[in-house]
Amino acid sequence: MRIVIAGGHGKIALRLARLLSGAGHGAVGLVRNPDHVPDVRAAGGEAVVLDLESATADELAAHLTGADAVVFAAGAGPGSGAARKDTVDRGAAVLLAEAAALAGVRRYLLVSSMGAGAEPPAGTDDVFATYLRAKTAAEEDLRARDLDWTIVRPGGLTDDPGTGRVRLEPQVARGQVPRDDVAAVLAALLGEPASAGLVLELVSGDLPVDEAVRAAVSG
Repeated sequence: MRIVIAGGHGKIALRLARLLSGAGHGAVGLVRNPDHVPDVRAAGGEAVVLDLESATADELAAHLTGADAVVFAAGAGPGSGAARKDTVDRGAAVLLAEAAALAGVRRYLLVSSMGAGAEPPAGTDDVFATYLRAKTAAEEDLRARDLDWTIVRPGGLTDDPGTGRVRLEPQVARGQVPRDDVAAVLAALLGEPASAGLVLELVSGDLPVDEAVRAAVSG
């Protein structure tokens, strides 16, 4: 498979590129900063420099031609203001969906967040509330499209070593999950067409990743 990853220099994206390339697949990381190209290459991926906040759908589609799937793993990141939560976490996700449709790429994995899909609770930090609303809007846009989409909502992300064991269900109790395990779940979902149309929450758990994915798609 050839997989294009938006937000290619992100911590999850680099882990995913490493897993995909190690399994013999082609991973393409879209990055905004040319200085990030060596890191993508070191992870076994091909790097494409493209700013998702200024590119058009046609420009992005040109880099998706021939891909088997796209993964949205981009984010405005810590310290960014509310405006960039919208332009990246919503706007860039929508742009990737538009470009995928133009390029004829049906498979789309969206890395969202636990808490998306509902109005943030009262008292939520303003910027984080904007982030959750942006993720919700990106999910809603994707779910309305004729694409083979899967939405993954991880819990609190950590850089702890992955355990290879997760809980992956439509709704789970809040918790944390290592980025290693998020990447492993994404890689497994890419190889599971039956996961299309599912919204899945993800935290650390007891099931091995492949078993958790099989259970999730079997309902």
